[in-house]
Amino acid sequence: MNSIIIHILALGYGVPFILVGIEHFRSPQKFVDIVPNYLPFALFLVYLTGIMEVAGGLGIIYPETRIMAGRFMALFLLAVYPANFYMWTNDIPFNGTKLTTNGHLVRLFVQFLLIIAALGFSGDLQKLRK
Repeated sequence: MNSIIIHILALGYGVPFILVGIEHFRSPQKFVDIVPNYLPFALFLVYLTGIMEVAGGLGIIYPETRIMAGRFMALFLLAVYPANFYMWTNDIPFNGTKLTTNGHLVRLFVQFLLIIAALGFSGDLQKLRK
């Protein structure tokens, strides 16, 4: 694929992660609310994941770090899904909004697509196809 297109796609992938990561610091409580109650130090985890989202988004945008960042983001997205699952199974609203079962299924599908995209940016998806 043309490298300009890849750079544009990487920008489109990375910027939302950066914005959501920043949101972890601007409005942390909405993220604290969905941290599973079996995990300690919820606020710390929210800040940590915010830093990780910003770093991952920046890493995807810059070609020099894209391979490592793609792998990191795939693992990160797997690691944070339990918060989404906890939110689903305990019917916890996010920022005042409760998702329906279909909404949670769409969110799961999007998470899956984001993981595939991250593996595409790392080059690992192409390796699996060979």
